[in-house]
Amino acid sequence: MASISIKNLDKTFGKDVRVIQNFNLEIVDGEFIVMVGPSGCGKSTLLRIIAGLEDLTAGEVFIGNDIVNEIPAKKRNIAMVFQNYALYPHMNVYQNLAFGLKLRKFPKPEIEKIISETAAILEIEELLSRKPKALSGGQRQRVALGRAIVRDPQVFLFDEPLSNLDAKLRLQMRTEIKKLHDRLKTTMVYVTHDQVEAMTMGDRIAILKDGVIQQLGTPQEVFSRPTNIFVGSFIGSPPMNFISGNIQNNKFINEIMEIELIDVKVGKSAEGSKVTLGIRPGDIALNDEGIHLKLIASELLGDETILHLSAGDDTILVKLPSIYNAKIGDEIGVRFNLSEIHLFNSKGKRISN
Repeated sequence: MASISIKNLDKTFGKDVRVIQNFNLEIVDGEFIVMVGPSGCGKSTLLRIIAGLEDLTAGEVFIGNDIVNEIPAKKRNIAMVFQNYALYPHMNVYQNLAFGLKLRKFPKPEIEKIISETAAILEIEELLSRKPKALSGGQRQRVALGRAIVRDPQVFLFDEPLSNLDAKLRLQMRTEIKKLHDRLKTTMVYVTHDQVEAMTMGDRIAILKDGVIQQLGTPQEVFSRPTNIFVGSFIGSPPMNFISGNIQNNKFINEIMEIELIDVKVGKSAEGSKVTLGIRPGDIALNDEGIHLKLIASELLGDETILHLSAGDDTILVKLPSIYNAKIGDEIGVRFNLSEIHLFNSKGKRISN
């Protein structure tokens, strides 16, 4: 096991395509950290730099106490699990697992012992004689995990490993990977664009945009106290609602609503300024004495309902933990949970307590 330290890292493609900018991150020994963000934010490039598959332009990468900038990938004692499994199609599962061990001159009895233990961990004992074409997507990904485990690396790197699986298998494999971390206690860095994976798997989450960390924290921290509008919109499903307005006499005011900021503290400099109010769909309740908004769409999702309400130029989503029947065009009364209001300035940065 080992910590990872990334210091002042820059990555530029060509002369002027700067995909990572002055990036700094400390990953403690044994931590499961998830890097999440939209396509093109630089998360996979970062992972490849840690792995030694991509050169950096500037900065330093440490694995444990060793700087690895000039160390080739095969000597970094890391294991990487890819989106496309990367199994040898002409070899059966046992041979796929044993291949790297044979290259490292492990004796046959030790190879058999390692593979037996790994197959038991991943519950793939019955698959050892099969070739990859005879396996399901989930089984192939278990084998790919197994091939990483047998290396006994200091660090596991995962590059969107569940993207090719259906929803049911993704749920199952999320659980399996988390259980694997709990068992092995090895440092893991996991890259995904799926915020549900990030929220359910990571000890901490690094949310990236344009090669810059927007927020780093536990799943609960980034959900409950987003540092800016981007984080609030990216984390959470459905995403946070954003409503434009002004601060006047400690009230949020626009043409549609007036909300007294009882449980929200902002500095005196915010008085009279334009702000954006953020509130999550689950923090809005139906209330006939509240603000009345017009229903423009409704989504029934089994045991919950998402209402889309018109609020002038903004659309507000309301998440109800039950089935709710209403007609398009109905006026719906809602009330915000005042203790769960977030305020952001004109630059999108958080200004509320």
